[in-house]
Amino acid sequence: MSARDAAAELERTIERYNDAWNDHDVDAIVAFHAPGMVFENHTAGERVEGDDVSPHIARIFENAPDLVFRGRRLYVRDGLVVSEWTATATNREGRRVEWDGIDVFPFENGLIARKDVYSSSHRPRVLHS
Repeated sequence: MSARDAAAELERTIERYNDAWNDHDVDAIVAFHAPGMVFENHTAGERVEGDDVSPHIARIFENAPDLVFRGRRLYVRDGLVVSEWTATATNREGRRVEWDGIDVFPFENGLIARKDVYSSSHRPRVLHS
């Protein structure tokens, strides 16, 4: 195992990765990924890998330009991070909604080898102003 895969280092890495998501910085997000990484959203039935990950993430931000994530819990061990989060965005009907999810990240040499997403996005909660 690489020192970059130690739990303490991964906790710092995933914090920067989450910041990149909230900044909608596709280039920064992809820089955390290993070549050939797999991004699989099991809820949405979407799977992309390698060079297809960057445009996939860009489309997520195009479809939800105000998307933001708030971390709820983080579980870190050497080589693996599990992150529980709540996402908020405006849906196609113009309503603010939120949903919960979990990302599972195995790491290799300090880079994300996979991102497996499981969420309740198929039944988001409508937020009231």
